[in-house]
Amino acid sequence: MYKRQVEDQTGPFAPNAFVRIAPDGSITLILPNVEMGQGIYTGEAMLIAEELDVGLEQIQIEAAPADDAYVTKALGTEATGGSTSTIATWKSLREAGAVARTLLIRAAADRWVVEPASCQSEAGVVRHVPTGRTLTYGELAVEAAALPVPSGPVALRAPSTFRLIGHAQHRLDAPAKVNGTATFGIDIEQPGMKIGTVAACPVMGGVLLHVDDRAARQVPGVRDVLTIGNAVCVVGDHYWAARKGLEALAITWDEGVNATVSTGTVYRQLHEALQGPAVVANTKGDARTAIRGAATRVEAVYQQPLLAHAPMEPINCTVHVTPERCDVWVGTQVPMRARDSAAEVTGLPKEKVFLHNQYIGGGFGRRLEHEYVTQAVQFARQVSYPLKVIWSREEDLTMDRYRPAYVDHLVGGLDAHGKLVGLSHRIVGPAVVARWAPEALLPNGVDDDLLVATVETPYAIPAMFLDYARRETPGVVTAWWRGVGGTRGVFVIESFIDELAASAKVDPVAFRRRMTGERPRARAVLDLAAEKAEWGTTLPEGVGRGVALQYVFGSYLATVMEVEMSTMGTVRVRRAVVAVDCGRVVNPDQVVSQIEGGLIFGLSAALFNEVTLENGRVREKNFNTYRVLRMNESPAIEVHLIDSTEDPGGIGETGTAAAAAALANAMAAATGRRYRRLPLTGPQA
Repeated sequence: MYKRQVEDQTGPFAPNAFVRIAPDGSITLILPNVEMGQGIYTGEAMLIAEELDVGLEQIQIEAAPADDAYVTKALGTEATGGSTSTIATWKSLREAGAVARTLLIRAAADRWVVEPASCQSEAGVVRHVPTGRTLTYGELAVEAAALPVPSGPVALRAPSTFRLIGHAQHRLDAPAKVNGTATFGIDIEQPGMKIGTVAACPVMGGVLLHVDDRAARQVPGVRDVLTIGNAVCVVGDHYWAARKGLEALAITWDEGVNATVSTGTVYRQLHEALQGPAVVANTKGDARTAIRGAATRVEAVYQQPLLAHAPMEPINCTVHVTPERCDVWVGTQVPMRARDSAAEVTGLPKEKVFLHNQYIGGGFGRRLEHEYVTQAVQFARQVSYPLKVIWSREEDLTMDRYRPAYVDHLVGGLDAHGKLVGLSHRIVGPAVVARWAPEALLPNGVDDDLLVATVETPYAIPAMFLDYARRETPGVVTAWWRGVGGTRGVFVIESFIDELAASAKVDPVAFRRRMTGERPRARAVLDLAAEKAEWGTTLPEGVGRGVALQYVFGSYLATVMEVEMSTMGTVRVRRAVVAVDCGRVVNPDQVVSQIEGGLIFGLSAALFNEVTLENGRVREKNFNTYRVLRMNESPAIEVHLIDSTEDPGGIGETGTAAAAAALANAMAAATGRRYRRLPLTGPQA
């Protein structure tokens, strides 16, 4: 069961930041990553519960507060993203459970005056094996709390003894989400709370000049009209009053320098940078010489668009500011950044800002940003009551932080036997890390996220040259998007591998297979996916299969997509088969669900989605123009897991990374033409 976070994180027995056991026997696990549909509350609870020797039915869960104890080292802050959650906590959370178990056993042994080795734990009880005496964890809590925490490593369970890890478990958050009792950020209610909705300048960088609110204040239920530098918030007794009041405003904006930006501007700047200077991002051997001497030269340019996150739960944040404290109720992937921003706006010390993290109704990287928290606090500090700020769907889509647009130019050389001898690759686009974590930008100015799936591949490439021309997109703010560098890179590399295979007149699976000699795990997933998808069997006219192989987030995936193309150019995705080696699997059901959801998310983007600009404004305002794959359009999806004893890799974004390349390659197989521009069914395709 999940319960809301409380401020008092102490208890009679709290040996670390993740476990708290009370004398009444209640066991609370404080989990460092936020639940946004990916099942991490269940996966992380399993890690602790496995070592603590308790069942999932015996625990309750709290979201971690904003605190240094919950920092994800790979991200440099307290954050949920980059498919790092299980990777980062695989050992640390098990150790947290093992430490607690060790102290409880020691407390029982001390009470009975026996050796700890003669005691065993099971299901929240410590038993003295020779005599059969038992004590519950609750009965031992006070005594265990008085013992010193072990300074060295503690013994972890052998994988052969796992009761939870590796076995399918029902999601702990499922019952509440099914019966409607789950509290998302948008569900927050506080005494005396009012609801506001927002209009920001529709052109990024613009500011508010004047607002005539006379008509808005006449709308029944409207209570306040608040302003900040670039936005207006109408506050009402309920959302409808606030929304109608917002529509009644007469607003004058200074749209600034971005008022003339268009989609054409964006792509023109990217394509121009295919020529001219760039910084070397990675090199291996002498790729350019190898290509010049190759028997066959293959060249392609790929283009990817701006994308919105479009989570089902629109942006929202509830804030109550008083002279003594600031409370923030929000679903965020970056609790510390959100807290620190609230402290900066209010002038309160960080310890007086209390961030209550909630379930998130879809993140996809959008809630790695926190500008909406800053905005909500800026409005809330102007009033005395708790204020819930809710962005409309239109505001959410047009004021998003967007996945960048990119252009890639690749040249490959094949020898007389059709083998790749050299690869040259230029990437043109923004460096998201330069804004989000500037300290992580490489000394030469390269965003190392661009190396994912381009340098880090499943293949043995004899010679490679990768360079990067940074071009920041005018008129928008760019940000992380589900799959980050993996989604960006897999489409380009796996599409080009297919083109190389076609030029060599080699089957795409066979071509990839001979390039994976140094990666047996890659070959294993490729072979399994091909087998399960019946690769090589005859297909009807207009039907094609495509394959994509990837190594991203520490996991290997092979995806075979089967599509049917009509003579009118419509696409029906019939089937997707995925083979996965993500190391040791914590919860198989969770892995399968993440692959399924990630594929559908990625297929939506690959087929339909593009954010376009006209006069500095985003044109896509709702799901009628920013399409999501419908249930009747979703393919049959098969996921096959490979047993592995390796440490876990990431899984939450791998399906999304696989989608576009496998789909584009399948469409090429069905039609005989190459698809190098996303979206695949858009006007530019």
